Amino acid sequence: MARALPAGHPARSRPVFGLFDPDGWAWATTKATFWLLVIILSLGYIPDRAYYFLVSRTIDLGILGWSPVNLCPPENSTTMPCPVPAGAILPWQASPTELALPAGRTQGAATQIGTNLLYIGGSDGKAATATTYVAKVDKGNFGAWAEGPALPEARSDAALTNLNGTTYLLGGLGPDGKATSTVWSLGLDTTSGALGTWTPVGDLSLPKPRSGAAAVALTDGLLVVGGWDEAGKATTTVWKSTLDKNGKLGAFKDQAALLRPSAAAALAFEGTYVWLYGGSDDKGAVGAVQRGSIGALAAASASGAPAASGSATSAAATPSASGAPQGVTQWGIQDAANLPAARTGAAGFSANGAIYLVGGSDGTSTKRELYWALPDSNGNLKGGWFHLDPTDLPAGVVDGAPVVVGSTVIVLGGTSDGAPLTGAYRASLAPQAPFFRLGLVGLTIPGLQIGGEIGQQLGYLAAAGVGTGNFVILIVLAVMINHRPQLRAWMERRRLAREAKKPESGG
Repeated sequence: MARALPAGHPARSRPVFGLFDPDGWAWATTKATFWLLVIILSLGYIPDRAYYFLVSRTIDLGILGWSPVNLCPPENSTTMPCPVPAGAILPWQASPTELALPAGRTQGAATQIGTNLLYIGGSDGKAATATTYVAKVDKGNFGAWAEGPALPEARSDAALTNLNGTTYLLGGLGPDGKATSTVWSLGLDTTSGALGTWTPVGDLSLPKPRSGAAAVALTDGLLVVGGWDEAGKATTTVWKSTLDKNGKLGAFKDQAALLRPSAAAALAFEGTYVWLYGGSDDKGAVGAVQRGSIGALAAASASGAPAASGSATSAAATPSASGAPQGVTQWGIQDAANLPAARTGAAGFSANGAIYLVGGSDGTSTKRELYWALPDSNGNLKGGWFHLDPTDLPAGVVDGAPVVVGSTVIVLGGTSDGAPLTGAYRASLAPQAPFFRLGLVGLTIPGLQIGGEIGQQLGYLAAAGVGTGNFVILIVLAVMINHRPQLRAWMERRRLAREAKKPESGG
C-alpha cells in the first residue's frame, strides 16, 4: 500500500524529466561534469579564442571535421577547389621579362644563400657555362639578375645541395662534355655577410665522375645518389660524405645501392627516408619511386619497408652501436608508389612534408604536369600521387632548376621547344584556408589579423579581459546558486515593494 509522506517535507522533483535522483551520485556527477566544462570553456577556450580573433586571419569556433559551406579568398584562384587539398600549391605565375635571366640556361642548379637567389652554371644550349647569376630575394619575390661568383670551371647537369648554410656543387658535365668528380662549395663571408667564392672542398671528390646525379643534405653529411657515369650509363651508386667532430666533410663512402639504375631523378629527404623518383635508366624515362631508409637496419625494418607483390629490397650491414654515422641502410620499391607517368629531367622539391615533381619529359615530349605525394611517418605515400589541372605549368619545361624560398617555389630556366629559357615560374606553397566555413559542429569566421607586437599585446589584453570577466560571472553564479533562499526572498521583497508603490485604482 502507498506510504504517506511525512508532514512538513514537500516532495522534491526529479531532475531532467525524472531521469535522476536528486540525492544520487549520478546527478551529482552530472552536475560536476557540467560545471567543469563550463569552467574550462569560460576560463580557457573563450579567452583563447579572443586572443586568436585579434591576431589571426580566421578563427575556428567548435570542431570542423567536415564543412558543406566553404568560402575561400580570391588569392587562391577561382580555378582551385575550396578548400585546397592538402599538399596542393597555387597556380604558377610566369615572371615578368625584366626579371629574366641575362641569358638562356638549362641543366643548371638553383639555391638560396641568405638573401641571395642563385642560378649556377648550366648549359647555354651548346656547352656548359661557368656563370653564376645572383638576384636579391625577399619572401618569394626576387629582383633583377646580375653576375655573381663564377665557377672554377664550366659545369652543367651537376648535383647541388645545402648543408649548414654552405652550398655544395657535386660532379656535373665539364667544358668537354664529360662527367666530372669535383666538389665545390660557396658560402657567405662571416664578416661582411657577402657572397664568397666557389672553392674546392679540400681534397674531397666523388669516388667516380658523375653527371645527372641527385644530392641531398642529411643531418650529418651529404648524400649523392645515382647519375650518369663516364660512359653515359645510369648507375646504382649511393655515396655519403659524413661530417667529423670538427665539421669537416670526410671521404665519400658507399651506401646501400639502388635497386634500379637511375639518373636525372628527383631526390627528397622526409622524416627518416629519402625518396628517389622519376629520372631515366639506360632505356629511357621511368616513373619508378625508390625509397631509402636512413639509420640502423633494424630500425628501418621495424618502421615498415615496402613489402608487397612486385617489391624488393637491398640491405647493407647494420651500423655498429658505437655511435657510427648513419646512412642509407636499405632501398625499397613498390609498384603502387610509382609516379602516374614516366618523367625525366623534371624539377623535384619537397616542402611542408610533401614531395613534388613538375615538368620534365616522358622521353618523347616536354610535359607540364605537377604531381605531389604525402609521405607518412612509416614511409608510405598516403593516397599515392595527386594531380590537379590548375597546378600544371603554363608550358612544358624540362631540366628547370627548382628552389624553395620560404612559402614559394621557383623554377628557373630549363628547356622548352628545344631552346634554353631565360624566364621563371613561381607558385605559392601555402594556399589560404577558407575565411568562412560552416560545418555541422563548428564554424570558421574571419579574424582581425592585427600583426606584429601590437597585435600580440592587444590579443593578450583581450584574453585577460574576457577571462577576468568570465571569472567574475562564475563567482556571481556560484553565490546565487548557493544562496537561492536568500535570493528568492530578496526578489519577493522587491516584488512587494513595487506593488506597494502602485497607486490604488479608483472605486
